[in-house]
Amino acid sequence: MTDRRSDDVKQQPAADTAALGVPSQEALEAHLAPYAAHSAQSRGRRYPETPPSARTEFQRDRDRIVHSTAFRRLEYKTQVFVNHEGDLFRTRLTHSLEVAQIARSVARNLRVNEDLVEAISLAHDLGHTPFGHAGQDALNECMREHGGFEHNLQSLAVVDDLEEHYGAYNGLNLCFETREGILKHCSRENARRLGALGERFLQGRQPSIEAQIANVADEIAYNNHDVDDGLRSGLLTVEQLAEVELWQTHYEAARSDFPQIEGRRLIHETVRRIINTLIVDLIDTTKLNLVRHAPDSLEAVRAAPALVAHSEPVAAQAAALKRFLFKNLYRHYRVMRMANKARRVVVGLFDAFSDDPRLLPPSYQSTDAALQPRLIAHYIAGMTDRYALKEYQRLFVIDDN
Repeated sequence: MTDRRSDDVKQQPAADTAALGVPSQEALEAHLAPYAAHSAQSRGRRYPETPPSARTEFQRDRDRIVHSTAFRRLEYKTQVFVNHEGDLFRTRLTHSLEVAQIARSVARNLRVNEDLVEAISLAHDLGHTPFGHAGQDALNECMREHGGFEHNLQSLAVVDDLEEHYGAYNGLNLCFETREGILKHCSRENARRLGALGERFLQGRQPSIEAQIANVADEIAYNNHDVDDGLRSGLLTVEQLAEVELWQTHYEAARSDFPQIEGRRLIHETVRRIINTLIVDLIDTTKLNLVRHAPDSLEAVRAAPALVAHSEPVAAQAAALKRFLFKNLYRHYRVMRMANKARRVVVGLFDAFSDDPRLLPPSYQSTDAALQPRLIAHYIAGMTDRYALKEYQRLFVIDDN
């Protein structure tokens, strides 16, 4: 994906709304620290637009993301458990909302841009495949000879090109800073194709503090909520979690403070305390980093080391929890069985569409053989879990009914 316009293009002049008492973008963001991302100083959109009135550029980005088709699809995309396995497990949508809540709390305490951090948080999984990481790994393997598949790059493709909402352009035409935050990881090969957006991966520079916050909030959310879902499903037990210091410390404290509670209430109280500890430590440690490095602008943030971080003791505890989940939940035989099914579905769909592209909807068919695999990947990545299962059934199951 190569930008068709410069990332640094400025917006068209705003209409004069001061006489109407409408606050300017500068006024709406006057409380922000100098190292925060400010809408009025954005590097712009790929296609120039008249600035919004009564909201900032990053609020506009957030609103466009919430109204997008890809955002609605997240309701039926797997986090760990496939959607039909239960109504109370997290989906990509509820996960994204939880990331946004955590990220906004951190951003507010650091006096950085809550609207930008929310936009990034809500958009970070828009490009995820059906069936979670199993689906992503399978599609990456299918695309190995065609440039591979990275879900962060796919999220960027969604907001840059695949959404069809506006008459003037493809995609959502988001600000540079929002797009930069969505691109959490990127291979050097792909970074070279992205122009200004890929430069930080090649130069070893940092994204905005808002992007860094969304990144860490993502880990806080999925680690702790996967614990909750793992216990709810019965794949994890409280007895197993006793080996995890971060869990056991807060579990014992919750039992001591509320000896009368048990079951789900005790689990929720423990998870709540863990999340609070991680958030408070993140805020405190990041404040110390900000004092130590004293960035006075967004560009100074980009040139500094990563500023948003946990203290070493808490980071070690969080890493131990992550290792526990990998061993005991993500590699649980029941999760692995579903992952195996997911791989079969994704690979089966990809192979069938590759063998005969006429099976695809017309908008995903191409006369260019080199382009066809990427269009197939776009089609599969956009599927919800249940739609992928239905497509697989339509292609491979003969139904007598």
